[in-house]
Amino acid sequence: MSRAEVAKRLASLYERRELRSYVRWKVAFDRVYDAVLAELPDAPLVDIGCGIGLLPFFLREHGFRAPITGIDFDARKIEVARKAAARYRDVEFIAGDARRELPPHPNVVMLDILQYLDDDAQQQLLASVARNARFVAIRQGIRDESWRYRMTVVADAISRGTRWIKAEALNFPTRERIIGAFAGFESRVTPLWGRTPYNNYLFVFRRASSSGTTNE
Repeated sequence: MSRAEVAKRLASLYERRELRSYVRWKVAFDRVYDAVLAELPDAPLVDIGCGIGLLPFFLREHGFRAPITGIDFDARKIEVARKAAARYRDVEFIAGDARRELPPHPNVVMLDILQYLDDDAQQQLLASVARNARFVAIRQGIRDESWRYRMTVVADAISRGTRWIKAEALNFPTRERIIGAFAGFESRVTPLWGRTPYNNYLFVFRRASSSGTTNE
């Protein structure tokens, strides 16, 4: 199935026209879904900050069959995701706070959520994930001195202004804060901005008996 066909199929899951347009654009231009798919072990997955469920549905369309649980504190988006999920088996969506203890040994994905948490909440969430997970993939805009970071702040501020994103303030983490939470994991950090102006990176962590860190 071509990318355009996948985008059209996923867009058809949603009732609202603006969501269908958003999904078609995301699938067509956002590299994160393919990047996560390429890294995931074939084991149950927890998608923290799942929003309207696009990542779980994308994974199902590309042959990922392990159970998926999506968690998001925005009940509006969870309701949208639940309605869209009728086509898929073993996909569950929960409205809740992922800073609470996760199931032991999950695979975890977090896409673009840390900037909506204050320092303490970021540390709490990262610590909970590191304590319980064997595999973690995080796509995150990071705070640094680059022009890409400034563009990322502007774009997220606009999203907050539309009220689609529920957040009081923006608080982008540094690269060091994310990596530092995963002592004891093998790690890899790669740029994931593609043709966009945004300061996005993909962090991949795998628990190992001895840790190593590589950066591409």
